[in-house]
Amino acid sequence: MFEGAAVVRLEDGGGRCAGRVEVKHEGQWGTVCDDSWDMTDAAVVCKQLGCGSALKAPKYGHFGPGSGPIWMDEVGCRGTESALSDCTHNGWGQHNCGHSEDAGVTCSEFTGFRLVNGSTACEGRVEIHVLGTWGSLCASHWDLLDAHVLCRHLDCGFAESIPRGGPFGRGTGPVWRDSFHCDGTEAHLGQCPVTALGASPCSHENNAAVICSAGSASLRLVGGGSRCDGRVEIFQHGTWGRVLDDQWDMQEASVVCRQLRCGEAETAYNPPKPQRGTGPVGLRGVRCAGHEANLTLCNTSLPESVLAAGIAEDVGVVCWGSWQVRLVNGPGRCAGRVEIYYQGSWGTICDDSWDLPDATVVCHQLGCGGAVKAVGSAHFGEGSGQIWLDAVNCSGAEAALWDCPAGSWGQHDCGHKEDAGVDCSEFMALRLENSDGCSGRLQVLYNGTWGSVCSNSMTLKTVSLACKELGCGDRGILETRLPYGRASGPGWLDRVECGERNSSFWQCPSAPWDPQSCDDLRDEAHITCTGGVVWLSFA
Repeated sequence: MFEGAAVVRLEDGGGRCAGRVEVKHEGQWGTVCDDSWDMTDAAVVCKQLGCGSALKAPKYGHFGPGSGPIWMDEVGCRGTESALSDCTHNGWGQHNCGHSEDAGVTCSEFTGFRLVNGSTACEGRVEIHVLGTWGSLCASHWDLLDAHVLCRHLDCGFAESIPRGGPFGRGTGPVWRDSFHCDGTEAHLGQCPVTALGASPCSHENNAAVICSAGSASLRLVGGGSRCDGRVEIFQHGTWGRVLDDQWDMQEASVVCRQLRCGEAETAYNPPKPQRGTGPVGLRGVRCAGHEANLTLCNTSLPESVLAAGIAEDVGVVCWGSWQVRLVNGPGRCAGRVEIYYQGSWGTICDDSWDLPDATVVCHQLGCGGAVKAVGSAHFGEGSGQIWLDAVNCSGAEAALWDCPAGSWGQHDCGHKEDAGVDCSEFMALRLENSDGCSGRLQVLYNGTWGSVCSNSMTLKTVSLACKELGCGDRGILETRLPYGRASGPGWLDRVECGERNSSFWQCPSAPWDPQSCDDLRDEAHITCTGGVVWLSFA
């Protein structure tokens, strides 16, 4: 007899698109054992729930142990199934597990991306599908790295430009205020860190847009740390193929970098054996003068005698456009040890003469606001590998750290105990002031200063996500029997309204950042995280 797909849900993850996997079988909810649990299984759950792509497939009761039966074990999905119950498993209720092994899933809340109102499918206004609703994306923090990720995800090559001023018309419906913070290597926008907290209101006059390279981008670089370095592949006859050559040099590399809008060529190389490709060959043997606009305009019809004379190998390039900066080993995206990606590898910065103008350039470059602190002496731990720059001397107005005066690349008299770091103004953190464990006044760190979160419009969902961020479980009480009087210090945030689509406190919409958000003690949010049933107490 045909049996319909078993219903699934995600529990204790802060939203309907993250949590412990539970399946309803024979009228009873139960869990899934994490034996053999992987991203393919997680992807089927996300698809079944309409929650976009799978981001994580945590094991070992990551979202807490469930109760009741353990319905499935040794799940083996192919990824094409429409429901988890369509995947192979040991049989209903057949397992050797405890609830400490309950499987979990974290999905992207974003279920679709598209470009509208362009002359082709590869340009237009950015629209995002969020839990059943299409809306335009605000352009406030939209940048080329975000746009590159979207273009690649839509099979549209790379981003050529992100025009402002609404060239693709006004959207209808909501304007999502989410800010994506991509490094350019993600497979889709849903994999990028996202924030919305404190974002200013956005209208349809400020919609994000992109013009992608589309079919003209018949090249790509794979296996590198950015879109502008790696092994060269060419798209021909509907498939990507390797490029092989026995005399690959800077002339050919220059053409590749120019075609990909990646600046000048820095290095031409043959990848070592572990990095070589294994797929079909798209191009064997190429000779460029170096000025061509496209690799296919070079001489690709070399005589057999020339091809037979050498050993053709995979080829790679490193372009100037591969240079990147990042912050690592810090408490968040906008604080940490400064590292630069140069010549295909990550390295650190020496703290000699490192100061606030230098840190300001890094923070601006990363979309992290201004600099609050410039720290040295490996404040965020010692790095490894190269120390790329020393004696950096920025004015603070440069667009990128490598535009600043400094010593030559790789030339220094430092050790990693002198690695430089920064704290940027948009580094955010939560704490409970006067905390007795997981209870106290809720405060947020912004612009280097701790301030209150106001309780206006605060829902149980908001409290639960704050507790989750604080590592205090995912349930809590909003206390309202509070003293009269004026608050001390800034009141940074008001009207934090977390909803069903939010799986992190930082993704929740709120009023814009304002140090005068609440000036009365009764307006400040005091919470007690319980980890159990949520209660809301009223005065």
